[in-house]
Amino acid sequence: MGSQEVTSVEFRGKRITVAGLGVSGISAARALAGLGARVTVVDGGATEAHRERAAALESADISVRLGDAETLPDGTDLVVTSPGWKPDSPLFAAAAAAGVDVVGDVEIAWRLRGPGAAPWLAITGTNGKTTTTQMLASILTAAGLRTAAVGNIGTPIVDVVQEGDDAYDVLAVELSSYQLHWAPSVRAHSAAVLNLAPDHLDWHGSMEAYAADKGRVYEGNRVACVYNVADQATEDLVREADVEEGCRAIGFTLTAPAPSQLGVVDGILVDRAFVPDRQKQAQELAEISDVRPSAPHNIANALAAAALARAFGVEPAAVRDGLRAFRPDAHRIEHVADVADVAYVDDSKATNTHAAQASLAAYESIVWIAGGLAKGATFDELVTTSAKRLRGVVLIGADRALIREALARHAPEVPVVDLDRTDTGAMSEAVRQAARLAEPGDTVLMAPACASMDMFTNYNKRGDAFAAAVRELGASA
Repeated sequence: MGSQEVTSVEFRGKRITVAGLGVSGISAARALAGLGARVTVVDGGATEAHRERAAALESADISVRLGDAETLPDGTDLVVTSPGWKPDSPLFAAAAAAGVDVVGDVEIAWRLRGPGAAPWLAITGTNGKTTTTQMLASILTAAGLRTAAVGNIGTPIVDVVQEGDDAYDVLAVELSSYQLHWAPSVRAHSAAVLNLAPDHLDWHGSMEAYAADKGRVYEGNRVACVYNVADQATEDLVREADVEEGCRAIGFTLTAPAPSQLGVVDGILVDRAFVPDRQKQAQELAEISDVRPSAPHNIANALAAAALARAFGVEPAAVRDGLRAFRPDAHRIEHVADVADVAYVDDSKATNTHAAQASLAAYESIVWIAGGLAKGATFDELVTTSAKRLRGVVLIGADRALIREALARHAPEVPVVDLDRTDTGAMSEAVRQAARLAEPGDTVLMAPACASMDMFTNYNKRGDAFAAAVRELGASA
């Protein structure tokens, strides 16, 4: 029996409720309906955009219920959720009461794989997931392998899996803690947890629950569990994981590596894990200059990607070529321009304190633009570790007072400009104030440590506004 026949048997005739009318929900609904399931999509929204998406699905014989995301449709056999839905949602409580399982689209994708499907190299962590996944895909491509960066980025993973077992040699899979929570069966070839810091605790309920969901990525790994030597919590997750016999723990570090680690020696990324004699031998992979930007946290991303690629048997030259070819997405520690001998850098993607700390560590003398929605975060540790680098700070956004208070406690000598405005000109004013504080050789760094939705649609729009303001400043210089 072929793989498509096997999955058809599993889902054919089942009543499946899909929670959420977003990209992943629509992808899962179409795939399951195509396998013969009787699908109903539920969503609490009822906007014109929702109605348009609903009409498109209904034309494919998929039922859609708008405006009610709490009631479980009668006869439901399985609930498939979109990643952002909280575990305590009323719909899931109703499913539990009815004895109905709840899984995510990643779990569905895993179940749709056939026996000859491409292995998964999986990546999670609080920060750096997307960049590392894209780096890994670039390295795999440089090795001549058919691959794609999927999961929490790009094309929905259900769509990719449905292309067939022979469409890819290997997949680079980014997995969020949300996705891992709802994916109990996923078993990767090898996986990495890049780092762990408090994030999304309102969703998970505690740091312990958040870490446990991240740690699911290691379950059943066959070849390598890649961890961050500088982050003990990631190694702890490896120790706790139930892996296949022979699977190895592989560390990455920004210092000289011990055996079974990848690290950095004299500006060279080196491998002491996948070499014949780990005690005496190290394999050169790439130079720091091959990684752009070569900020410390991005070097760490490159080492994690290299470790997963090497676990899959990729040769050193492909690691180098893949890293050289890679270009990060916008708004990730992106150099915008130099104006009056001051560098302006957009790291709008730094939406939490852990990401902002990594960004601040990349520069010596900084005028920091920060603020937005704190999402329950505190800023004392961030300010304490970064205070010596700060020339000045410009604060924006709804929760800027929290950062201002931390600065007053731990860096009272640093000049602070507090902008009490949220109009469309606020970012231009922030950049002008930052330019006033900066001196030649400084970096004006927008690494907000906060979410953007108080002032902008998303972090991309915030970064675009920063870049536009810098260009405006340059034009007037």
